[in-house]
Amino acid sequence: MNLESPAVKLDSLSPREIVEVLDRYVIGQRDAKRMVAIALRNRWRRQQLSPELREEIFPKNIVMIGPTGVGKTEISRRLAKLADAPFLKVEASKFTEVGYVGRDVESIIRDLTEQSVNLVKSSSLQRVERKAEDMAEDRVLDLLLPPSASRTAEGQETEPGQPASGDNTRQKLRKQLREGRLDNRTVEIEIKERGLPVGIISNVGGMEELEHHLRDMLGGLMPGKKKNRVMKIPDALKYFAQEEAQKLIDMDEVTRDAIERVEQSGIVFLDEIDKIAGREKHMGPDVSREGVQRDLLPIVEGATVNTKYGPVKTDHVLFIAAGAFHVAKPTDLIPELQGRFPIRVELEPLTKGDLVRILMEPRNALVKQYQALMETEGITLDFTREGIEAIAAIAVEVNDRTENIGARRLFTIVERLLEDVSFEAQNLQEKKVVIDAPYVHEHLKEIVKDQDLSRYIL
Repeated sequence: MNLESPAVKLDSLSPREIVEVLDRYVIGQRDAKRMVAIALRNRWRRQQLSPELREEIFPKNIVMIGPTGVGKTEISRRLAKLADAPFLKVEASKFTEVGYVGRDVESIIRDLTEQSVNLVKSSSLQRVERKAEDMAEDRVLDLLLPPSASRTAEGQETEPGQPASGDNTRQKLRKQLREGRLDNRTVEIEIKERGLPVGIISNVGGMEELEHHLRDMLGGLMPGKKKNRVMKIPDALKYFAQEEAQKLIDMDEVTRDAIERVEQSGIVFLDEIDKIAGREKHMGPDVSREGVQRDLLPIVEGATVNTKYGPVKTDHVLFIAAGAFHVAKPTDLIPELQGRFPIRVELEPLTKGDLVRILMEPRNALVKQYQALMETEGITLDFTREGIEAIAAIAVEVNDRTENIGARRLFTIVERLLEDVSFEAQNLQEKKVVIDAPYVHEHLKEIVKDQDLSRYIL
């Protein structure tokens, strides 16, 4: 069974199978994968209950504890993709700056709802794509051969059972259009421009979101301007197809479905939660830390947030928080917020063996990415096992010596390692490049040797 096929429904996946899917993209971290797999399966279990009991069962929010670059975000993102659920990553530290009067914490739910609307709308557009393309084709044919010209002239008779000559011409044009023989021709079409007021509010801190909503409201009230534009036929077909697709979908139904998805299956990833954990007691309220925690508490506990699509309940949104907790501890969070994250899982720091596997095994492994990129230039990259182990060893060394950023260090190292190949790809005489241990040490020795240089470059 293809566990990632769109045809596979969540109710057919056991927690073990969910972990198997996550294993294809994230190396190690078995405990974290098990926890999120159970949380995802519990959503399906809840849906099987009676409505009365269903409303009483709330998601068990999770705190992931571990250094950066060990897979916290990737696990959450892959989980949401597997569940086809609205997903939003937000950094809690964005709400910590003293004097920052930007978006409030409720914007998390507004943004999640926007993501959900886009997700459902995209799915709806795909369903009507074929019909929209047919309608776009007819509109282009109307421009090439206006309906009045395609009808039989007044008083002109045709043989019984024979199509009118105008119909014959239209069918010939349709055939040429589908074969691409009219791609170089142009047509003049009328385009509606949405009348948007510009500069409603000056760039005052904290007013951007208000301006965004005002533009949305007033944009629909302002009459759209119309102008004629000359386009090549392929561009006109694409424009008309998009326009017809928008007409074919029911936005009220899209909105209802999107809000339901947020309420029943939405996932919010709160990164850097440790940055808002108070490290010491203050005499007054700590606006930048404890204050933000208290603002977060209602939406994590369950509240109704007003969005431009309507009210959204957060009672059953799954919150996954994450942080390194180098200085602060999970117990430094206010007790009420701790209680809303009952599941805690610690992620392990990555070893050299983990980094070797990360380079080679995942479906989106870095080695596979660079091999595919260079293949477009006719260059074959051959990474030997020894070469990959050398890359991993350097990543571990640099992480230990400077800031430990986990697997993210591999991106910098491999990019630096292949810089010459990437730059000279078109001019290389040798189309096969072997990345072995000597190659790695030769190209990175100066940077690794010089600690100051490696700090800034790697």
